[in-house]
Amino acid sequence: MTTASATTKPGTRGWLAEPLVATALVLAVLAAGFAAWSGWSLYQASNAGPPAAAQLRDQVLQAGEQAVQNFNTLDYHKVAAGLALWEQSSTGPLHAEISAGRSQFTQQIQATKTVTTARILDGALTALNPKAGTASIMVAVQITVTPASGSPVTKQSRLLGTLTRTPSGWKLSALGQVPVGAASSGSGKGSSGG
Repeated sequence: MTTASATTKPGTRGWLAEPLVATALVLAVLAAGFAAWSGWSLYQASNAGPPAAAQLRDQVLQAGEQAVQNFNTLDYHKVAAGLALWEQSSTGPLHAEISAGRSQFTQQIQATKTVTTARILDGALTALNPKAGTASIMVAVQITVTPASGSPVTKQSRLLGTLTRTPSGWKLSALGQVPVGAASSGSGKGSSGG
């Protein structure tokens, strides 16, 4: 007497009928799908560019460094163009000071017959308030003053500036030297002056 189970040939049950194999296959397909989705997401994120806040910080820092460089560059052969650049790079009280003292600046530079050039060594935003449209910057600059006769003199300086957003971009509204005590009290980016 032969039973039905004895007549079943080995291997006729499909591999999907095995619960362990089916579960492993489903998990492998899900893992492959997740890996593909994760890879695509990372690729898109890496090509999306920096976040808006980082872009704004970079934009303000670049504008501030350029304005500081402009304010430390002046050629006695082209005083009018140099002072016009100062005015274009400034706003508020600083702009008013330049406009009011333009003839005096012109006389001083033409009398001393110097060419001053600047190179930004380093800069950092110390504050940024996008809502108020204000920022603070600290810049290390190398300034070279070349007299009409004689050797150039080069010095390094640390400057503090205040930037204000205007319809035509970020401009300096104040610029001054870092106080001597503040310059020597610490060089880390974590230190603050108040």
